[in-house]
Amino acid sequence: MNILLYPSLYVLIGSEENDTRVIASERKEMQGENLTIWSFFFLEGFSRYPRLEIVLFVFSLVMYLITLLGNGTLILISILDSHLQTPMYLFLGNLSFMDICYTSASIPTLLVNLLSSQKTIIFSGCAVQMYLSLAMGSTECVLLAVMAYDRYVAICNPLRYPIIMNRQVCVQMATVSWVTGCLTALLEISFALQIPLCGNLIDHFTCEILAVLKLACTSSLLMDMIMLVVSVLLLPIPMLLICISYVFILSTILRISSVEGRNKAFSTCGAHLTVVVLYYGAALSMYLKPSSSSSQKVDKIISLLYGVLTPMLNPIIYSLRNKEVKDAMKKLLGKISLHQTH
Repeated sequence: MNILLYPSLYVLIGSEENDTRVIASERKEMQGENLTIWSFFFLEGFSRYPRLEIVLFVFSLVMYLITLLGNGTLILISILDSHLQTPMYLFLGNLSFMDICYTSASIPTLLVNLLSSQKTIIFSGCAVQMYLSLAMGSTECVLLAVMAYDRYVAICNPLRYPIIMNRQVCVQMATVSWVTGCLTALLEISFALQIPLCGNLIDHFTCEILAVLKLACTSSLLMDMIMLVVSVLLLPIPMLLICISYVFILSTILRISSVEGRNKAFSTCGAHLTVVVLYYGAALSMYLKPSSSSSQKVDKIISLLYGVLTPMLNPIIYSLRNKEVKDAMKKLLGKISLHQTH
């Protein structure tokens, strides 16, 4: 039976691994055919590994709280500290906000489902999860390329940097990143929601678009082409621009005569380059590989690391070797302690 991706089903998992029971479903006559309209999806997640679920719950909860605290603090100090109101920290604030939105779209649902026997999600919640995950991930791809260009101008054209990267230009570049990510995600979701499905059991811990599309009754050439084009536009192309920027950056750094100057230049790029490797490494392994090249279990693990670990590490990476961020943190903590004493 063809099942439309329009509300799904309500399912409970029994004691046996494959024991599923349909609790509620509705039938409607539509153009002379009986179609089952389901209002819930079942997320299989890690239900096959019940002993692992508690460990994953603790791991995901700790990572999520650190993500909120770290990225929230980075946004706060970039707003409050006048020394951090520069193009680099404007982009970094946007990156932190994206990470908070990205993790908040899926991790709370994951945490609930890890402790619940009813691992379900309503259709609208699934659609929102898919859209936010795609929109935030796509926006971050573009923003990382924008940040690479910012570092290129700062190191290769330092005298013209304030002119080239003025506030208006920076806001426009950040806006383009957001618009590009949100529109491409809207395009993908619009077509994905029209594909008829032959199942309701999503073999994932979240409504990840690739996992949902595996339920399709037949392969959609148009959807495959859209996914491929968007993936190429948002993964290899920004990655190529980042690589080109760093080729020029590296050649400029190697021409700096003083060791101290070279170290300072490397330190300003090291954090961004580390984040790029982590982010694109996970993203490329997920979206630009043959569908049969790895098991769904491996996909889930990669997706969990991509969705939890990378957003948590971003503020830590940018703070560890960044004197400006450390000084701003000390100022903020000093103000808080002074306020508490009074």
